[in-house]
Amino acid sequence: MQFDWSAIWDAIPILLEGAKLTLWISVVGLLGGLVIGLVAGFARAYGGWLSNHIALVFIELIRGTPIVVQVMFIYFALPMMLQAFMPVRIDPLTAAVVTIMINSGAYIAEITRGAVLSIHNGFREAGLALGLSKRDTLRYVIMPLALRRMLPPLGNQWIVSIKDTSLFIVIGVAELTRQGQEIIAGNFRAMEIWSAVAVIYLIITLALSYVLRRLERRLKII
Repeated sequence: MQFDWSAIWDAIPILLEGAKLTLWISVVGLLGGLVIGLVAGFARAYGGWLSNHIALVFIELIRGTPIVVQVMFIYFALPMMLQAFMPVRIDPLTAAVVTIMINSGAYIAEITRGAVLSIHNGFREAGLALGLSKRDTLRYVIMPLALRRMLPPLGNQWIVSIKDTSLFIVIGVAELTRQGQEIIAGNFRAMEIWSAVAVIYLIITLALSYVLRRLERRLKII
């Protein structure tokens, strides 16, 4: 079978639209996941018995189930469960974003917990000695240091989330993989289109990795 480059050139505009949606889902989902992860991570690190165990159950539940099962549950099962109380319909894009938020939030929670607990206790004692409250010590002393240590794993989580969006093909989200599948259904050039899809994913992840490495060096990650 001869490789047809023209099939790729014709498909590039549509694939780039899918890539834009892939990035949008990953960015919005990761921002939401960061909020969830910070809350759950601090609950694990500094919360009481109840908040600690609630966060632990959430983290283990999400990390212990595949993301494709999670998105299917949110898209198909959750509206059926809520139907008894109120009619709810979740569109595919919303289900995809919420899934990335929840999934990345569980992993970011453990990243947060590990980062804040890795800061030497002397920094906390120094903040308290300067007259800062426990909350201000956490906010102005511990968190800036912890965020530097969180940056590499957060960047890795972003890359993972970008690739995870390909699984949302199961609910019809028009991200990069879905666009590639629809193009193939029309021109039957699977080798060319899947090669182009793979290269676009590779370009995105390599560019993101480069930017993150530069940012890490500038912040002098310790």
